[in-house]
Amino acid sequence: MADTAQTTNRTDRTDVPQRSAVRSLLRLWPFARPVRARLFTAACVGVLASCVSLVIPLVLKWLVDGPVAERDPGGAWLGGGCLLLLGLAEALLFGLRRWLVARPLAGVEAAMRAALYRHLQRLPVSFHDRWPSGQLLSRGTTDLQTVRLFLAFPLTFLLVNGVTILVGAVLLLAQRWSLGLVLLAPVPPLIVLCAVFEAKYGRAARRTQDQLGDLTTVVEESVLGIRIIKGFGRHRSQAEAFRRLTRALRTSELRKARLLAWIWGCITTLPELAIGGALVLGTLQVADGELSAGTLVAFLSTALALRWPVESIGFLLAMSNEAATATDRYFEVLDEPAVDGAAAEAGAGVLARDAGAAPAPGAAAPADTAHTAHTAHTAHTGGLLFSGVQFRYPDAPPGSPPLLQDITLHIRPGETMALVGATGSGKTTLTALVPRLYDPTAGRISLDGRDLATLRREEVRALVAVAFEEPTLFSATAAENVLMGGEGAQESDLRRALEVAQADGFVDALPEGGATQVGEQGLSLSGGQRQRLALARAVVGRPRFLILDDPLSALDVHTEARVEAALRQVLATTTALVVAHRPSTVLLADRVALLSGGRIAAVGTHHELLRDHPEYAILMSGEGAGAR
Repeated sequence: MADTAQTTNRTDRTDVPQRSAVRSLLRLWPFARPVRARLFTAACVGVLASCVSLVIPLVLKWLVDGPVAERDPGGAWLGGGCLLLLGLAEALLFGLRRWLVARPLAGVEAAMRAALYRHLQRLPVSFHDRWPSGQLLSRGTTDLQTVRLFLAFPLTFLLVNGVTILVGAVLLLAQRWSLGLVLLAPVPPLIVLCAVFEAKYGRAARRTQDQLGDLTTVVEESVLGIRIIKGFGRHRSQAEAFRRLTRALRTSELRKARLLAWIWGCITTLPELAIGGALVLGTLQVADGELSAGTLVAFLSTALALRWPVESIGFLLAMSNEAATATDRYFEVLDEPAVDGAAAEAGAGVLARDAGAAPAPGAAAPADTAHTAHTAHTAHTGGLLFSGVQFRYPDAPPGSPPLLQDITLHIRPGETMALVGATGSGKTTLTALVPRLYDPTAGRISLDGRDLATLRREEVRALVAVAFEEPTLFSATAAENVLMGGEGAQESDLRRALEVAQADGFVDALPEGGATQVGEQGLSLSGGQRQRLALARAVVGRPRFLILDDPLSALDVHTEARVEAALRQVLATTTALVVAHRPSTVLLADRVALLSGGRIAAVGTHHELLRDHPEYAILMSGEGAGAR
């Protein structure tokens, strides 16, 4: 399916920068810094616990060479008691380490998830157009869980086990340097093997995590689109797409498992061979009287105590590489420029141009002098003003013409302007520029004489309300969905908005009235009911500017007439731009703008355009419905 192909392409990305795992993981420091004291304390406690475990072989040496060799029961009991206390101390220290990291790292994960969510809200709509939702969901869930597990376990134990191996190596060489060299012989080849493993496993982990995001997207789309899948009998093709992705994910997971088995086999086999060689050599030295039995027991106990730190290197490196790729995926989203920063830069540029900075001596006059003069002339013009607006989507093919070209249109304060045009003419795109869902690539838009590029998006959206043709409702109550359109709106505002949208009747008839949950995407309601709630949401906050994108398309004739009658009262108190396809909607407007070929072809009253513009007459007569 098309959606599946789109998401699968993200798995095969070649533009992902290749960073070292250490450099990627260092980016977590700003989030881990608030809990650095507990993390450092936990690491120290872990090192202390490992050092306690290395004291046990020294007690064994004293026990074998002393009480056991001299057949001293009292000394044997004393040695046994010391071993028991050391074991209890080691267990308590490791328990303390886990307690130290559990709560703060849950807070780190929550803070990272909150930062990701905030950033997603500030990213432009063009970003969300490009990114599959499953990829974003996997970054906010499974990737952050992987990061938290790394901070809780591998981060600490890479340090703890490194210190343990270093201290243990010193003890081995101090006890018997010849046997110590035998045990340390596998270290150089293990270092080389680990370096090769890290590079291969990092790539495999990245591919697996991307494929998991693709799979999440398919599952989410299948759930949200279950009516389409069942209605068109597409469950088999969707199931095949799901199986194809699961097979690919299974293949990648098996590759990771093979790499981990390979490195773990090497890390286990080489030290075991070294321990076997040291045991044979040590036994011969004991037989020759060159080495005491207690020293050999202590030496082998120290070597066995180092088995876990050495063998764990493989999966600690694996977890670290998975955390590094999860961190890269997380920051891929966080590194995307937020719209507020872009808005500030754009606003600064506009203000600099409007300030009329004098050009350098001998420099040419700016090319848009006439346009600047026109803007200055209309700077104090109220209402909604488009001045030479041009727009091209960021992912448009190079060299393709802009979707909107030289849009110049003035909607006077308190006026309702209908926007009419064939499908693909750019009506919805033009309306999306007003609430700054997109920014124009050229030209300016003004609200009551204020350049839109100089306003923060929060301020713009407090002035502008939008009702889209495809209404989106959330998993909340009917009242909560409506009140999203007006911060601080009261019960009286809610009732007024429902009455304007002719939604009060069916809302009151719901099992719990306005407190009834409408379900995900509002699928428990009909299309017309969802559209009326979306319209109520647009008018509940009494906005200064109202943008309506064919808001009555799903209503029957009688309901449409009642909504239009109530909507006239709202339009009389606001400045509105209404996308219209039917004459009944056009008649709500004071004037009509015809959008054709990405340009404003004509502006006038409905009757004037019917008389003077054949294209408009065709659209309104229904003959152009097939092209609409």
